[in-house]
Amino acid sequence: MTDPGSRSTGSWRDRYDAARAQGVPLDPSSEPVKGVDAYPTSYDRSHLLITVSDGELDDRLALLRDAGSDFGWGIQLQNMDGSELTPEDASARAQRWREAMDLPIIHRVEIFPQPSPDKDDQPVPPIDAWRLLQRARARAAARGDGPAVPGVSLDHVMTVDPFGGGTNPFGGGTNPFGGGTNPFGGGTNPFGGRTNDLGMVGYAVPGTGGRQVVDYAGAGPQRSAVLSAGGRRPVVAILDTGCGSHEWLPDDIVTRYPVVDGRVVGDADPSTDPEVFPDQAGPYDGMLDPASGHGTFIAGIIRQLAPEADIVAVRVANSMGALLEGDFMMAVRSLVKWMMTPEPAGGRLIDVINLSLGYYHETPDDDLFDRTLAEMLLVARRNGCAVVCSAGNDATDRPAFPAALWNWTGADFYVDDSVDAAPHTAVGALNPAHRSVALFSNIGGWVKVYAPGVSVLSITPGFVGGTQALTRNDREGLRRESLDPDDFRGGYAVWSGTSFAAPYIAGSMARSITDPLMRGQANLASERIANLRAAEGAVIADWDIAEIASM
Repeated sequence: MTDPGSRSTGSWRDRYDAARAQGVPLDPSSEPVKGVDAYPTSYDRSHLLITVSDGELDDRLALLRDAGSDFGWGIQLQNMDGSELTPEDASARAQRWREAMDLPIIHRVEIFPQPSPDKDDQPVPPIDAWRLLQRARARAAARGDGPAVPGVSLDHVMTVDPFGGGTNPFGGGTNPFGGGTNPFGGGTNPFGGRTNDLGMVGYAVPGTGGRQVVDYAGAGPQRSAVLSAGGRRPVVAILDTGCGSHEWLPDDIVTRYPVVDGRVVGDADPSTDPEVFPDQAGPYDGMLDPASGHGTFIAGIIRQLAPEADIVAVRVANSMGALLEGDFMMAVRSLVKWMMTPEPAGGRLIDVINLSLGYYHETPDDDLFDRTLAEMLLVARRNGCAVVCSAGNDATDRPAFPAALWNWTGADFYVDDSVDAAPHTAVGALNPAHRSVALFSNIGGWVKVYAPGVSVLSITPGFVGGTQALTRNDREGLRRESLDPDDFRGGYAVWSGTSFAAPYIAGSMARSITDPLMRGQANLASERIANLRAAEGAVIADWDIAEIASM
């Protein structure tokens, strides 16, 4: 059982900080540059990300330094943990990393006030990474290079996406379709005679798709006890809010807080674990934070679809479902390094990565779109690891990332989706009858397949929220009451979102490659790629949207 009032550390400051938005909405009209048409997103205004080869680093830093001087800002190259870094050290480390793993390395460019005594730059305007990037683009265009500044990008705010979860990567900080609050806090009981909400709002209400307590009478997932000589189980990595405790998820199946090169991948602070402490943000109102339990729910779907698989749970998102793109890319990079390291040296193969999170890029164009994440995921795919992503819950065909990072027809960018790479699969959500796409689901040519994603049954940590049963009437020594809508101590729930359609496909793909792996076969990267591509073809055929629409 997990009581939302129990927390190992923290104060009112921590609760306010946890509820505070990680970024700010981008104003496309701010700092206009000819040839750059921007669209809404959210980003951290305090810094930029930079990912360039050693020969380009000095040029990019000089360009940013000159652009910053126009505003009275200085810049400082940093490691991703915020520690200072010299360009020389950064170049040497990037070169060593590329030589060892053929992977990009990521740094931060912190922005700070630095007024010049010989300039009229007072007062210094508020720090804004978007304005700095745009001014650098204007300077690049003025010197004849065009507005592109390759390898320099915003640090976008990403979110996990249960429907009605209270976050939205468009930048508003709340989901306009979900009311911006926990659906259990609406003040009325959905079973009390009210009519269903129209449109997408209904999906956020318990009883019509929102997170709801349920019971489950079936057996738990069962796995074989014996592997053939040289065999192994498939491995599915989940980058999300972590993974909580449940009888379906013992330690011999789930690796929590994986360690690579002596460091935990992702967030390592146990006192803020959303799968253990579900009410960390905002006031003591008893409401469960919107993304608490999200990772456990996804792990439960994987267990149902691929009971033989092992799970690696990487915690990247907080209890509000938010994370920064730079931190996410660092976690991806660590996982890719892990799967590329020989097993005797501590490496571990990963067959499928599930990414039920995303963001919208402000300029998804070839020259204005940073390819670092696509490059890292492509390295993973070429080493025999499929990537499965949720499409998002905003009822739009605007490409969401990383879901759209494959070479789809009509894209404004190119990804080398050659036959030597495992699939990259973007997944939208179907309603429970499997005959229609969920109204909230993102759609478009970049969505490869639609899978069950509404009122999905899975598991949850034993959370207990502050909402009470509507009626209690004890008799004969028995506690008698109506349903407590946020008492999840039974361990099961239903929930909706493309977040939960993605693991349906990830689990199905892992299941399809289980037999040869457990027999000690098909362990070469080329064999795993071929099997995973065949598995993707099978799930796309099983969930053919044209056939579904004709039913």
